[in-house]
Order: sequence, then C-alpha cells, then structure tokens
Amino acid sequence: MNKVYGSAAEALDGLLRDDMLIAAGGFGLCGIPELLLAAIRDSGVKDLTFASNNAGVDDFGIGILLQTRQVRKMMSSYVGENAEFMRQYLSGELELEFNPQGTLAERMRAGGCGIPGFYTKTGVGTQVAEGKEHKEFNGETYILERGIFADLSIVKAWKADTTGNAIFRKTARNFNPPAAMCGKVCVLEVEEIVQPGELDPDKIHPPGIYVHRLVQGTHEKRIEQRTVRAA
Repeated sequence: MNKVYGSAAEALDGLLRDDMLIAAGGFGLCGIPELLLAAIRDSGVKDLTFASNNAGVDDFGIGILLQTRQVRKMMSSYVGENAEFMRQYLSGELELEFNPQGTLAERMRAGGCGIPGFYTKTGVGTQVAEGKEHKEFNGETYILERGIFADLSIVKAWKADTTGNAIFRKTARNFNPPAAMCGKVCVLEVEEIVQPGELDPDKIHPPGIYVHRLVQGTHEKRIEQRTVRAA
C-alpha cells in the first residue's frame, strides 16, 4: 500500500468535508502541520472544529483558517498570540472549549486507545468542571473527561519512512503523538522520508499503523517569540 503523496492537497483528497472534527499536532508554532493547514484553507471546507494545543497566530498555523472564517469551534489549552481569535471569540463568532493542557493531550491519547472517557482531578472546582460528571475515589473528587475521536488527524514529523513510522523532534513530541492516534484517518507531513529499516526502532514515536497518508515538504519553521539577550 503506497502511503506517500505528491502534495498536501493530494494527501487530503477525499478526506475533507464541512463540520469535521480535526485533531492537529504541534505546540505553539513548533511541529505544526503547516502544509496541511494551508491545503485545508485552500479547499474551502468550513464550520470546522479543531482539537489543538493552540490556535496558531494571526497569519500562521490554524490562524490562517480563522482569517477565512472556516473554523467554528476550538478545543484548546492555549489561545494567546492571536488577535483574530480573541476578536472572534469575544464577538460570539467562535466557540471555545478550554482544556487544561494535560487533559487535552490525554483526551487525544484516550481516543487513540479506544477509551471513551477517564476521570481526572484537574479542573475540579473550576469552570472546567461545570456540567461534567463528578465522582469520588478514595475520598477525592474527580471529573469525567471524554476521549477525543477525530474525523481526521493532521501532524508533522521530522523523519518518517514510507510505511508511516515517524520521529518527532523535541517539543514537537508534546501533542503530535496523541493527535496522530485519535483520528479515523491520520495524514502526516514530514521533512524527510526514508526507506523502511533506516529509522532506529527505539526512536519511532507513532508506528506506521496509525498513519494512513504522508507527504514530504519544505517548512517555514516560524519562531513564535524571538528573544535575545542584550549584548
């Protein structure tokens, strides 16, 4: 089975529709599937829900889909650095489901493992817990969080082989692995594609069984906040 496609648009062909739930990898602007996000924008699909650590910035990442009003709802843990996101949310144009960062990652991982829900202490006594089932274990209160089962996962890796075995580097490992797991279909963009056997098996993060399609491309790798020390 050939999993390698010639472009991001080709890799997404036949997968996109309005009202989808898409799980997107990346942490801030690190390891985001920028080529696939651009292809989603160009496709014109709308009313999308994104499960993602963040919403990008105004002109990069998921931010480009906010600019074109293609996103209806965000399920995120951090939404700073994006003025258009703030404007849409405060004006009632965009729905937001806030998640503690670890809870969001675990919701993705749980979905990938077929786990419909789990209990956590994180968020108890806050707005995060409103409307959720509460249960006591050993005298402590927990809330029920639901696993995320996405229609599509889009993730970005450093290296992958042609079967989809992939390696995420450093900070890109925070959300890409669980995001890759929780979609019915996972599309991976990668900086370099190698042949099977060229990757160290001990360094592979998501095995190729989770990845259905992959595309190689050139990435901008924008820095979210560039800071330097005074001379």
